Amino acid sequence: MESLGEMTVLSMQGVSVTRGQRTILGPIDFQVRSGERWVILGPNGAGKSTLMNILATRVFPTKGVVKILEQEMGKVDLFELRTRIGVCATLNSEDIPDDELVRDVVVTAAYAVLGRWNEDYDLWDESRAVALLTTFGVRDLADRRYFSLSDGEKKRVQIARALMSDPELLLLDEPTAGLDLGGREDLLRRFAEYSTDPLAPASIVVTHHIEEIPFGTTHALIIKNGTIAVSGPISSVITSEHMTAVFGINIEVTAANGRFFARSS
Repeated sequence: MESLGEMTVLSMQGVSVTRGQRTILGPIDFQVRSGERWVILGPNGAGKSTLMNILATRVFPTKGVVKILEQEMGKVDLFELRTRIGVCATLNSEDIPDDELVRDVVVTAAYAVLGRWNEDYDLWDESRAVALLTTFGVRDLADRRYFSLSDGEKKRVQIARALMSDPELLLLDEPTAGLDLGGREDLLRRFAEYSTDPLAPASIVVTHHIEEIPFGTTHALIIKNGTIAVSGPISSVITSEHMTAVFGINIEVTAANGRFFARSS
């Protein structure tokens, strides 16, 4: 039996998704272990969204085996499994009631529901929600209505919500999309600081831009045409050679202080 430090958080073997006669994803073999922080990149239409929906247990593969937190999809109660996975994605954010108080947007994740009704939250729940809002710099917005927030503020609240249930796997789908430079850098800094906690969950961030890869990311996977082009330790994956091959134009990649930058060459 694996120790906690060696736990396989995610395992995908021979996974593919078919729509009609067309295979839109796969076959894919992919594994994430506890303590790892992954980023998934690729061109538009590469299959990143389909892959993310599988990881969030919202899409079943046509073929292959997916095990999340040692539970096999198709053989486990998904509602129970989803409480162990934190997800910050556009699909989830669209369902948040606009008139909900920000603190309630976060605290309701303890029951895996959207919209506060008659649930009984204890002091621990309330304290954790406030602590997470503090971590991501929006504690002073706790009593504001969700609809009144800027896009950047909403992203921070969504990440706090994703972490409310103390998940063992965290999925972030383009967490800095639409943010200005200051908002992006502040959010990436706060997420990197949070992730240094030894108790922080394994994480997978999906993004289009290598500049949006958080500091401290340990591994990268690049997907193209529905299959994995390259994956492994981040320093061996995010290179000029691989970016050029995947995106089809000459790209020069530079790295500085744990961050990556790209320009055409």
